[in-house]
Amino acid sequence: MKEDFLKVDRDSFSVISLYGNERDTEYWLSKTSGERIRAVEFLRQLMYCYDPATERLQRVFETAEFKTS
Repeated sequence: MKEDFLKVDRDSFSVISLYGNERDTEYWLSKTSGERIRAVEFLRQLMYCYDPATERLQRVFETAEFKTS
């Protein structure tokens, strides 16, 4: 059963060159700069398994009471 999970279905994808594909260039040039930036951010999040809703800096809040003399 585990071996079936690891098999690659070679009909599901194809390998193409990154250079000389004018349809991709035309597609991205038809998008606004904001749409292109959102697409890059989406790919960045996929690449690094980053979820901005859960990944945040840890914040520590402390209060101190001083005695007045």
